[in-house]
Formats: sequence, C-alpha cells, structure tokens
Amino acid sequence: MAAVASPRRIAAAMLPVLVVHGGAGSIPRKNEEPYSAGVQVAARAGYAVLREGGSVMDAVVEAVTLLENNPVYNAGCGSVLNEHGGVEMDALVMDGHTLSSGAVSAVRRIANPVQLARLVMEKTSHLCLTAEGASKFARAMGVQEVQEESLITDYARKRWKQNLDRDSNPVECQMGKMGTVGAVAADSEGNVACATSTGGMLNKMEGRVGDTPCIGCGGYADNRVGAVSPTGHGEAIMKVTLPRLILFYMEQGKSAQDASDEALAYMWERVQGLAGVVVVDPRGGWAARCNSKQMMWAAAQNDVLHYGLQAGEHFSQPLQGPDVPNAKDQEQH
Repeated sequence: MAAVASPRRIAAAMLPVLVVHGGAGSIPRKNEEPYSAGVQVAARAGYAVLREGGSVMDAVVEAVTLLENNPVYNAGCGSVLNEHGGVEMDALVMDGHTLSSGAVSAVRRIANPVQLARLVMEKTSHLCLTAEGASKFARAMGVQEVQEESLITDYARKRWKQNLDRDSNPVECQMGKMGTVGAVAADSEGNVACATSTGGMLNKMEGRVGDTPCIGCGGYADNRVGAVSPTGHGEAIMKVTLPRLILFYMEQGKSAQDASDEALAYMWERVQGLAGVVVVDPRGGWAARCNSKQMMWAAAQNDVLHYGLQAGEHFSQPLQGPDVPNAKDQEQH
C-alpha cells in the first residue's frame, strides 16, 4: 500500500497550518501539472486567510471554493456525472471549536456547494439538507443557481458515455480522474476546521449519497483532537467512519501520520477500501496520507509550501516570492 509523505509533528510556534487534497486515485502523468498547480493555489489562498486573521472556517471554505471552481477536480464545475448524465454534489463543513457542522447532499445547479454547506451550519438548526430541500434553502438565502451545463466538462461527458456499459466498474473507472476535494486548518490559537466537497462517484445511481455530507465520514473537526478531510471510495470510508477513526487513534496519543496510516490499513483489511486523508492537530502537526496509488495534496505552514502526488514524494519551496516550477528540496520517506 502506498503512503504519501508526511512531516514530523510540528511545534506550536509553527502554527497556523492549512492542508488541502485534490483527490485520491491515479491519473496519467501528462495530467499531473494542472492537478498540482490547483492544490498549490488553494493552499496558498487558504493560508493567506489565516495569516490575515481570518478564521479556520474562512480558510478551509476559501481553499475548497477554489478547488470547486477548478474543472480538473471532481467537485463543483468538474463534477462527474450520474447514471442519467446529471450533476449531483455533496459538501460538508465542521467547526472544531463548537462542533457545529453543515452539509448538503445531491444538490444541483449550485456552483459552490461548500458555501451552501456553511450556510446550513450558520443559518439553520440542522446538520444536513438534501436535494430539492437544499435547493429551496439556497434560493431563500439568495444563492444564485447556475445552468447545469456550466458544471459539466467535455471530459466528464466523455467518461460518462464510456462507462455506461453494464459491466463497467465505476470505482476503477474513476481512477482516471481524481476524486473528492477538501481542506483542514489550524490557527494560532489551536482552533481547527474541515471542509470537503465532491461530485460523487462516476455514473452513480440518481440520489446516491456518499461519505462527504455525513459527519464523521466526510470530515470531522474537534479542537480537542484535530481535523480530518478524506477522499476516495465513499462507501468504504463510511463503513469504518474513517475521519473519526483517525481522531480516535490520535486521542490515544498517536501522531496525525501514525493515526492516518493505522486507520487506512484497517479500512483496507476490513473492506478493501482505497482512500486518502489530510489531517491537522491543534498544535500544528499535520499529515497527508493515502493507500491509493496517488493523492494530490499541498500544505502551507511557516511560510513554506509543501506538496506531493506519488508515494514517497514531499516537495517544498518558499511560500513567498515568485512561484518556482521545481521544488527547492525533495525528501524521500
């Protein structure tokens, strides 16, 4: 099983920190550049929010919004299509200070489901709204609907047609495009938050809801322990409540890295699930781990940008100044 690189635990002096993922799976090498660039942009933007005094919720929503707006990812305008060729999206946010959470599932014609999930958290007494109920709430909140065609890329349409075959395996088919996107963050006071957004599983049944909008499955945040955002095969993640399992191991004293590895190994042993996670703890420790072939990730901390894709990769470069196409250093773990 492959595992993406993760740093050692970081001292509190190195807070704040923000980590994003752009999905787990496997993509052709020729497509790696836009995936890598997108998560780096999102990490920089979310980290800038923290450095400018914004909340951890502001930071993770900003990062995920940028990923939703980038058509290379399976979220927002890059979402995969369901069995009927439509777009149904899920999203979740959670605040580790209050344990407040908001989610939406099977929403249509919404450009940024993560922002709608935040409105559910802040403007209702509920945790999750779904389908037409979520759409009615969005209209009541003044969220502008978009044409569904604006959320469908030529690539998504092509893959939908290719995988209409009754014998196709949607989990395997989706490996050509990265999956769910997400972000976790911790601020200088130890507050944590998570946000996750997805277009779901390729050629899924209409109305299918995966892990993303389910608290403890699509993400979890608790200031006493940390925050997690996962990506991968949603049904497998749900069976073991992967984010909450990772935080359970962290409560027992394991580092973010060790807890992630143990939980991913357990998921593979029990249900043969492939997934990846980004994790932070309130002291500034973080991890980006997976048991799939690849996971695109980026992290910003202490004015350094970290990123990787392949197993064993950990590139870093100064966060400030002009972007550098090649890493300043590379660590092999």
